[in-house]
Amino acid sequence: MPRSVNAVASRRRRKKVLDLAKGYWGSRSKVFTIAKNTVEKGLQYAYRDRKTKKREFRALWIQRINAGARQHGLSYSVLMGKLTAKGNGLNRKVLADLAMNHPDAFKAVVDSVK
Repeated sequence: MPRSVNAVASRRRRKKVLDLAKGYWGSRSKVFTIAKNTVEKGLQYAYRDRKTKKREFRALWIQRINAGARQHGLSYSVLMGKLTAKGNGLNRKVLADLAMNHPDAFKAVVDSVK
């Protein structure tokens, strides 16, 4: 009896990996075994860096808020402490955007807690 192989599923599985490897350099996008390793590593990086991205953005927002607050004579920690004591619902992302792009609005927020 001839050996039964599921060529359709095998091809689909390989094609899926090679589609994910599109744009990679050289054999990383052409040879299945090399592409598979590269794609797996890339997915590991993607998973890890989704978490890292959140950390990095929070740190960036804090730096921007701190820079804006110091222009008005407050430090970051004092400003955030007064904002939470007042019950202000603005998060760090919004405050950082105000400090960068709308300094007048940020000044109004700082004046409201002074």
